[in-house]
Amino acid sequence: MDLKAIVITGASSGIGATLARRLSGPGRVLGLIGRNQQRLEMVAAECAAAGAHCRTASIDVRDTARLQVFLDHFGRDHPIDLFVANAGILDGRHADQVTETGEAARSVLEINLLAAVDSVHAVLPAMRHRGSGGIIIVSSLAGFVPLADAPAYSASKAALVSYALALRDALASEGVKVMAACPGFVATPMADGHVGPRRGEISADDAATHILDGYRRNKSLVGFPLIPFWLSRLSLLVPEFVRRWGMRGTRFHVASPSAGTARK
Repeated sequence: MDLKAIVITGASSGIGATLARRLSGPGRVLGLIGRNQQRLEMVAAECAAAGAHCRTASIDVRDTARLQVFLDHFGRDHPIDLFVANAGILDGRHADQVTETGEAARSVLEINLLAAVDSVHAVLPAMRHRGSGGIIIVSSLAGFVPLADAPAYSASKAALVSYALALRDALASEGVKVMAACPGFVATPMADGHVGPRRGEISADDAATHILDGYRRNKSLVGFPLIPFWLSRLSLLVPEFVRRWGMRGTRFHVASPSAGTARK
């Protein structure tokens, strides 16, 4: 891939950090955005050791003004070839709850969906002006099969899939590529907040491989692992009682607030 300048949100751990490492190399400039400055610096050091130049910023992606300033400054020096909207949180039903709280639902939607859309639009005008660039929006298989224990998380990921596919079509003639990436269970710090079965879990490195391979092939959508991906896509087409029966072994709850809401 002819990529020189890459920006990744949620880059301090998990898929975002792994993508940063995989995309590092001589002549590449990385903009790494995350909540934890210490972890960001550790990821940046690894990327620098591979030959990349890094800029880091500890920013809550809901802080649109600060995010815009960082992206504007980065983009003026290094026009962004690839933007990865990866930042997100996992929250939902806790052990003593039947469903998530309204506060948790709002927070998930603000971070996973609204902030992701805002971040895309922070880089999109420059890409359209140049007639080049690419955007990867990281969603989830939960976007296809709603999780009873995390309704807002499921809704945010479903919306991201639709948004990415629609945006791809809208920009088809402008030289800007858009891809939605839908992982299943991935072994990341964020996944540690998921208390329950994680069938078919893969490593963050395997997830990064699927994402980058899909982007190289100019895919509109990649989902993995393959079998869970297709089962998820088919889930809404089967009767409700069949879907509930199939999902009975996937019920979970989110770790208690004292353990902290899982972020990436």
